[in-house]
Amino acid sequence: MAYKSASRVLAVLGPTNTGKTHLAVERMLGHASGMIGFPLRLLARENFDRVVKLKGPRAVALITGEEKIVPPDPRWFVCTVESMPLDRAVEFLAVDEIQLCADPERGHVFTDRLLHARGRSETMFLGAETIRPLLQRLVPEAEIQTRPRFSTLVYTGPRKLTRLPPRSAVVAFSAAQVYEIAELVRRTRGGAAVVLGALSPRTRNAQVGLFQEGAVDYLVATDAIGMGLNMDLDHVCFAGLTKFDGRGSRRLQPAELAQIAGRAGRHMNDGTFGTTGELGPLDETLVEAIETHRFDPLDHLFWRNGDLDYSTPFTLQRSLEARSPAPFLIRAREADDQLALAGLLRERDIAERPWGPAGVRMLWEVCQIPDFRKTMTDSHAKLLGQIFRHLIGPYERLPESWVAEHVARLDAIAGDIDTLTNRIAHVRTWTYVAHRADWLTRAVYWQERTRAIEDKLSDALHERLTQRFIDRRAAGLSRRLSEGGALLAGVTRNDDVVVEGQTIGRLEGFAFVPDKDDESHAVLAIARRTLVADMPRRVKRFTSEPDDAFSLRPADTRVLWRGVPVARLVRGDRPAEPKVEPLQSEFLDGEAKVQVRRRLEAWLSAELARAFAPLTRLAQSSLTGAARGLAFQLIEAMGVVPRAIAAQQLGALTRGEADALARLGVRLGVATVFLPAMIKPRTAALKTALWSLHVERSLPPPPAPGAVSMPADPARPEALELALGFLRLGPRAIRVDQVEKLAAACRRLARQGAFAATPALRELAHCVEGDIAGVLKALGYRAEAGPDGITFTERRGRKPKRRRAVSDGAPRVPPRMIEGPFAKLGELARRRPR
Repeated sequence: MAYKSASRVLAVLGPTNTGKTHLAVERMLGHASGMIGFPLRLLARENFDRVVKLKGPRAVALITGEEKIVPPDPRWFVCTVESMPLDRAVEFLAVDEIQLCADPERGHVFTDRLLHARGRSETMFLGAETIRPLLQRLVPEAEIQTRPRFSTLVYTGPRKLTRLPPRSAVVAFSAAQVYEIAELVRRTRGGAAVVLGALSPRTRNAQVGLFQEGAVDYLVATDAIGMGLNMDLDHVCFAGLTKFDGRGSRRLQPAELAQIAGRAGRHMNDGTFGTTGELGPLDETLVEAIETHRFDPLDHLFWRNGDLDYSTPFTLQRSLEARSPAPFLIRAREADDQLALAGLLRERDIAERPWGPAGVRMLWEVCQIPDFRKTMTDSHAKLLGQIFRHLIGPYERLPESWVAEHVARLDAIAGDIDTLTNRIAHVRTWTYVAHRADWLTRAVYWQERTRAIEDKLSDALHERLTQRFIDRRAAGLSRRLSEGGALLAGVTRNDDVVVEGQTIGRLEGFAFVPDKDDESHAVLAIARRTLVADMPRRVKRFTSEPDDAFSLRPADTRVLWRGVPVARLVRGDRPAEPKVEPLQSEFLDGEAKVQVRRRLEAWLSAELARAFAPLTRLAQSSLTGAARGLAFQLIEAMGVVPRAIAAQQLGALTRGEADALARLGVRLGVATVFLPAMIKPRTAALKTALWSLHVERSLPPPPAPGAVSMPADPARPEALELALGFLRLGPRAIRVDQVEKLAAACRRLARQGAFAATPALRELAHCVEGDIAGVLKALGYRAEAGPDGITFTERRGRKPKRRRAVSDGAPRVPPRMIEGPFAKLGELARRRPR
């Protein structure tokens, strides 16, 4: 297959340091109008600044997902590849790093640009030689130019980290290893700048600035330096050759290693590359390929259908899954936007709403909001759902107060490196949203606000990295390390961390806690290196632990591993469905963190099933008919349902079904339906903690064990009071078993006519004379003043007041059942009578 173009198409191919980007920018500025797409935001910003200096700010536009600077009538556009406004015709168009068509995550976007993005007069693709054969098949009219590297690249073999030459970069492939190496360089050489892909562009540039200005002579980085960072590097040292790509560990391809190694030796200065002593020498064939820039050509590119059907969300899904037109165009695996679309369509209110093409387009645009944390967690999917619901609401805008609340949570510079990194990633998502002027009433304000927060957090993160990894004071053990001396270190069975026979700290969970705040940096560095090596053994031990090794601390919803915090509960869809997230640790990375999270999720599911055993038994029962629906309501409400809410199910209940419920411990009372076992004090703290987590605020503590009444507290959600076993009656909340006694006593008295609030009734209601009237009124009795005082009569012929489910986060009937400990109830929900 081939795609023809009327304009001149030029492909400029070659290794790094060949001046391809410089050539493309110069050619663009030679045309009356132009557009160039870069693979990274920081590259786009760097070249935008360069063009602005040449042509002035009124002539140039910058368009990225998180930043838009568009003057009234720009002639040239500098963009990220994803953000190129292809509906605007320009004389010249260029795409940088076109070999990224083979990238599993973003390749389909680059392939789309290769096939369809064209300038009216000239189109230029820049990239590696590996794409030449497939580019010629797809764009046969393209002229191919090959550019040689300005400088040579020479392999120098393995070296110890302590003996690297100045102006070196050490490349590792996990945050834990980067931190470990940076610590070592700090002790032995005074410090190192740190660059990871998770850093914001501002932080990344600030760290590179330290290296460029000579504040440090060493850089420790992930493969993030392989693209978009031009530095005065003389040597690149690989500390590893494998990386975790989000799905599993894989070995880097020779061309990928060459892209990184090529950062050494810029312009006419030659560069060298090698490995650490621990990694050992590279294969001779690999070395030759990198030095000569000869690699196997790409045999496939990633592709996704761009001709989308917006008739309905489901036709959109099918069009995204269309087969590619050629065998070497591999359909891209589901990208984040496609996964987000599938997730939102599992929400009944979204899937079943009336659809038109405009609504489907909006849904797809919302799904394309990026999760810069690269986790696609439930919290991001939930955020997308909330944004979409607001946009299709009556105001068709995101509420200012709602946006302000979310953004305000991120405006805090407290926390460690990982905390700040996550916060920056989150605020970048909001920066992206803020650049949708049609979604916000004050879009410019929110663009400035989110950008200011990102800059503030980035500066704080830069400061943390500098404090931790740059320290010129090296003495004692630092000197010994720099001379290559070996230090004996290890972790004891009691989790003590020992260096040279001295205990210097403990491993608590997956966090290292030194004994002294001023411990020698050299000792701490070797301890961290030991912990990184010990972590696979520790993770294996953790995942093999029995359930009784873990416990939940309700006071702060921390999960403890043999008494030590290792995780925290986070908000789920419902109070009874929290999620669990491992605490931040520099030693947990990639697959290890995935294994830890899976074990914690399995424990949490079993723990909730044990804590709420009566509900679990109810969920796993073989109830039928109305009893099944009533069981569902009890599970949703954690064991207590007011009779008014369950009236429909109770009215349809047969005697056999009632007996089946009774055998499962369900009591059908006059005022409530409840499980007596679920109102015991032992679960009260857990229920309160789960509700506090769900409503995201502190709640009053549960009533004391044995309490049968308490004042109704507006700070406590009414649904939580029910879950704790207390029914709100006027000014009091009374334990439901006590409510049944009170209701029965009132019914006996009412049969004889009007009755007064006897001391016995007040004792059952735990009320004084002044508020007994409110309690009995809530039970359905009318108060009347007579010559002998206030008497009460039952309201005859009244329709029961239909109570709504409590609005402050109370459970509602969903299209599916609770997961985790109640997973088997999913089948129950599907058969639930209407």
